[in-house]
Amino acid sequence: MAFDSLELVRLLIRLIREKKGEDLVVLDVRGRSSYTDFILIASARSARHVQGLADFLESETARLGIPPSGVEGLTQGHWVVMDYGDAVVHLFYEPVRQVYDLEGLWVEAPRIEPEDLRKEENLVRD
Repeated sequence: MAFDSLELVRLLIRLIREKKGEDLVVLDVRGRSSYTDFILIASARSARHVQGLADFLESETARLGIPPSGVEGLTQGHWVVMDYGDAVVHLFYEPVRQVYDLEGLWVEAPRIEPEDLRKEENLVRD
């Protein structure tokens, strides 16, 4: 099953929410990044929650034929990075997220409210 960038992001949002990922931020880095179109950042309540969320994302996306090409940080569970090509997911244990402040590093990238992904016309770029 093939997914375009926005369909992939929608799927990842749904899966993150299903396992109670918190403070989800979606950054549109199309034209700003050479390695991905979207960055998803979410928090979890503990290292175990981060690990469980990452395991769930990996198994559910693999089941649909779109496994991540790489997963880093799963052993510690403080910061897990999952590379889906068109989307990169960062799952943080909340105190660690504050230290690294990825949102601050990408302050110029437009933020997309997950609910706005239903209005695809708002996301189309020329």
